Amino acid sequence: MPADTNPAGDIFGGWLMAQMDLAAGSVAARRARGRCATVTVEGMTFHSPVFVGDEVSLYARLMSEGRTSMRIKIEAWRRYREEEAVNKVTEAVFVFVAIGKDRRPTPLPPADDSNRIK
Repeated sequence: MPADTNPAGDIFGGWLMAQMDLAAGSVAARRARGRCATVTVEGMTFHSPVFVGDEVSLYARLMSEGRTSMRIKIEAWRRYREEEAVNKVTEAVFVFVAIGKDRRPTPLPPADDSNRIK
């Protein structure tokens, strides 16, 4: 939407990064079966702009996990609303940590079919 643009009229990179954080957070919360917090974003690179009216699709993949943390790769792709071609806009790895009721890092539950990301 126009309110999400930078002075040049392209979608503001911070808006796109926030959408990516939400997508990664959804994957993290499903895997942890609970609350998670973003710890860091590794190497975000913008390949091309997103324009007002473009369709943006986000793809997330759990790359690895530690005792309390998860590395989740997010790719953002754009499609001009009147075309079928898509191109990658940006990608990054978001690192999340599982948070317990005491608001401290907590171990991830064992992986089983109930929390396996497909």
